[in-house]
Amino acid sequence: VQLQASGGGLVQAGGSLRLSCATSGRTFSSRGMGWFRQVPGKEREFVATINWSGSSTYYADSVKGRFTISRDHAKNMVYLQMNSLKPEDTAVYYCAASILASGTSSQNGYDSWGQGTLVTVSS
Repeated sequence: VQLQASGGGLVQAGGSLRLSCATSGRTFSSRGMGWFRQVPGKEREFVATINWSGSSTYYADSVKGRFTISRDHAKNMVYLQMNSLKPEDTAVYYCAASILASGTSSQNGYDSWGQGTLVTVSS
């Protein structure tokens, strides 16, 4: 699976952004998908994951209630709707395809990664 993330940018605290992840490859529909983020100098961290059908999602505590992950099988797309953004959400965001149909919060459960898109939240 090849992945291309987009939608990052500069936004004020309290604002919203929607990240998109375009995928290619025949196995997309059977894979869980995830979003991770990384601040320079820090470890990459889990943000959200969605199972193959879209019926189950799981979020990091830091984004729960503010972010929503979704997928569109017809378009081979995965999205991350980010609301009530905070300066601490500033990071490069990566989409990833899981080796598991259920998705997972563990980076070890992903074998395909997009190139990342930068989100900057100003205070």
